[in-house]
Amino acid sequence: MTTARITCLVVDDEASLRRSLVRVLEQTGYTCLQAGSGVEAVAMLEQAQPDLVISDLQMPEMDGFELLRVVGVRWPDIAFVVVTALTEVEMAVSCLQKGAMDYITKPFQIGEVRARIRQALEKRRLLSENRRYQLHLADLVRQQASRIEELFLEGVQTLVEALEAKDAYTRGHSSRVSAYAGRTAQMLSLGDRDQQLIELGAELHDVGKIGVRESVLLKPGPLTVSEYRHLMEHTVIGAHILEPLLKNAPEALAIVRSHHERVDGQGFPDGLKGGEIPLPARVVAVCDAFDAMTSGRPYRPAMTVSDALAELLSLRGVQFDADVVAAFVSAYPDPSQVPIPTPQKVRRRIPGGIAGTGVPASILD
Repeated sequence: MTTARITCLVVDDEASLRRSLVRVLEQTGYTCLQAGSGVEAVAMLEQAQPDLVISDLQMPEMDGFELLRVVGVRWPDIAFVVVTALTEVEMAVSCLQKGAMDYITKPFQIGEVRARIRQALEKRRLLSENRRYQLHLADLVRQQASRIEELFLEGVQTLVEALEAKDAYTRGHSSRVSAYAGRTAQMLSLGDRDQQLIELGAELHDVGKIGVRESVLLKPGPLTVSEYRHLMEHTVIGAHILEPLLKNAPEALAIVRSHHERVDGQGFPDGLKGGEIPLPARVVAVCDAFDAMTSGRPYRPAMTVSDALAELLSLRGVQFDADVVAAFVSAYPDPSQVPIPTPQKVRRRIPGGIAGTGVPASILD
C-alpha cells in the first residue's frame, strides 16, 4: 500500500500540535483528517474509516482511552497509534494491551514519528492479511468438511441401497419411509428443518442392518426371540456408524437409534417410554411399521392399506404415539390414495412375528 492511498485521522485537543502533526504526515504523502476530541473523531469515523487513527490521551468529552476502546470494538481494522505527553510505562502498557499498535511520547522527532507510523501501518496490513487468510482457511475447511460429509452420506446411502437390494421384499423401503415421514411431519406442523432432518433420518434408519447376520436378515420366516434381539441391534450399530457424521443433526441420529422404541416402554434398544422417545423417532416408527405391513414377505402377503391403517390405530398408546398415528392417518384420509413410492435414489445433506415378545408379526420390517 503506497502512502498516497493512506488516510490518517489525527485527534488532539491542542490545535497547534494537531496541525503540526498533520503537516508532517501530509509531507510524507498521507491524506489527513483532523478532530479536536474523541467525540468529534467518532462522528468522523461514522462517515468514513481511515487507515490510521493517531490520538492524544488527555482530551475533553471523550479521552484517548475511551476512543481506543470504541475504535477497537467498532472498527477493528483501523490501526491506532497513541501520541501523548504521558510517559508512564504503565500507561503505555495499558494502551498496547487495549489494542494500540504504538505509543509515542511528546515531544517527538519527526523522523521517528514517520518510521513508527510506517511500522504501525505495516503491522495493520499483516494483521488484516492474516485475518483474511484465517477466514478464507476456515471457509475452505468448512467446504471440505461439508464435501467429506456428503461423500460419507453417499457411501452410507449406497450401503442402504445395497442392503435393500439383497431382499426383493424390502427394496425401496427406506425411500418410502422417508416420503411417509416427511408428509407426517408436515401434518404435525413441524418446520422445514425438522421435516428435512426427519426425512434424512428415515432414509438412514436401517443402515445398521449391515451388521446383522444375513441368515437373520433374509430369513424366509418368523424370527426366534434370540434372532429378533440380534436384529434389533441394528439400531445401536447404525447410531454408532452415523454418530460422527450427525453430531449437528441429533434429531436424525435419534431416529436411527430409537425408531424401534415403543410408547409402552417395551421397545429397543433403551426401553424408552412415551415422551422419552424423541418425536422424530416416534414419527419414523409409525411410517416404518406402515411400510413393513404393506410390503409382502415370503411367509405372508402384504396387508392392504386399510388394514395397515387400522392396525396402526389399534396400537395407539401401546406401540405408537397417538398424535403421530393421527397425523399419519390425516395425511392420507382416503386409503385408496395412499402413495406407495417407487424406489428412487435420494441424496440428502449437514436440512416376522416374534414368539414371546408381544409384537404383532405384521408390523415388523
